[in-house]
Amino acid sequence: MQLRQKVIFLAITPLILALCAIAWAVRHQSVLLAEQQRATIQQAYLSSKEAELKHYVTLASHSISHLYDSGRNDVDTRQEAMRILSSLSYGDDGYFFLYDMQGNTLMHPRQPELVGQNLFELRDERGQPTIQNLLQRARAGGGLERYMWIKPSTHKPVAKLGYVVAMPKWGWMMGTGIYLDDVERALEKIDVQQSGNIQNTMLWIAGIAVAASVAIASSGLALNISELRVADAKLKVLAQRVVESQEEERARLSRDLHDGISQWLVSIKLQIEAGIIRLSSAKPGQREAAQAVFEHAADQLSNVMGEVRRISHNLRPAILDDLGLAAALHHLGQEYTLSSGTPVHFEASGCTDGLPDVANTVLFRVAQEALTNIERHAGAHRIDIALSGAEAGVTLRIQDDGAGFDAEGIAEHPKRGIGLRNMMERMEAIGGRFDIVSSDGGTVLTAYAGNHV
Repeated sequence: MQLRQKVIFLAITPLILALCAIAWAVRHQSVLLAEQQRATIQQAYLSSKEAELKHYVTLASHSISHLYDSGRNDVDTRQEAMRILSSLSYGDDGYFFLYDMQGNTLMHPRQPELVGQNLFELRDERGQPTIQNLLQRARAGGGLERYMWIKPSTHKPVAKLGYVVAMPKWGWMMGTGIYLDDVERALEKIDVQQSGNIQNTMLWIAGIAVAASVAIASSGLALNISELRVADAKLKVLAQRVVESQEEERARLSRDLHDGISQWLVSIKLQIEAGIIRLSSAKPGQREAAQAVFEHAADQLSNVMGEVRRISHNLRPAILDDLGLAAALHHLGQEYTLSSGTPVHFEASGCTDGLPDVANTVLFRVAQEALTNIERHAGAHRIDIALSGAEAGVTLRIQDDGAGFDAEGIAEHPKRGIGLRNMMERMEAIGGRFDIVSSDGGTVLTAYAGNHV
């Protein structure tokens, strides 16, 4: 995985984790709120139904109070009370029922087949004694009781909330109730709605996560493309500079070979031929003249050998590999002084032997390029080269008292400052630092290379 891809991955991963944590927290809180809301709605709904049932029982009691409070306990009076209660109803499944205190069914408008049956031992599907619990609630002063009962409209057992009261003068238990399946259906609708809201919230968070991830990935991709284009452009410029540098080096070598070694070799050839002619001549004194010619040719061969060594040294000084950077820079300064006449003062301090070979080469090339630029453009009368070593790296400082130049302007000029850009790029390639300050009083160049390139 490339570095840019790792950066994008490290940017997206915390975002996804954070959104997942937010989604979990939101869902957890939403579920808790939904449960609380459901419980609140259920409690409010049941409270309203309980009040409604109590009101119904009160109305039923008032409807037969003239009979119950008359003090009569005959069969006709009771039958009239049963008739009145059986005629009272509300909704499809709202009715009143009567039992005696032994569990015998006295009246049941929706299930007349139960009349006359003793249901004292009746138990629901969970094993709870239905009529016994109702009778116990009535004897305790009346109130609400929840139990299972067959719903007349569906003929299926459904949870029912009943309200019963005792009528001790006649030995009755009167009550009514509502079936809770409607309540459960209403609560199920609320559950479905809340579940849908939670799901929509999760989808929104997921959509935001996907959109954010796509945005980050797109931005990273666009940045990669942009950087690749810039890198490609820089690579093309660098390749062009390499080619230009190679051509310049070849042109310099060609000039050195043509203007120096080639002419000297031609001159030596002509002198040797002249010496051979003089040796073959019988005239007196020609042998001495031939000897002088050969001696001059030998001197020129020595010059040729020196020129070859100079060119070889410029290409890759052997002293750099044999004795190190400090000795190579000192030798470079001496040669510059001999060739240009400008004195070069070299000073080395600290340990400068810890640099890798590539860093030594780069600093040496920087010094070569700097001296070449000074000779061509600065017109300096004095040059100081200082090499200082430390535990972290080595610093090269080259100072001259020349005319100076606009460093920033030349570095940005497309056709000028090739040598300056070469020095900068060489230092960047090894992770070093390069700085140059120039004014009318001279130029100071500083290059730093670390011991761990």
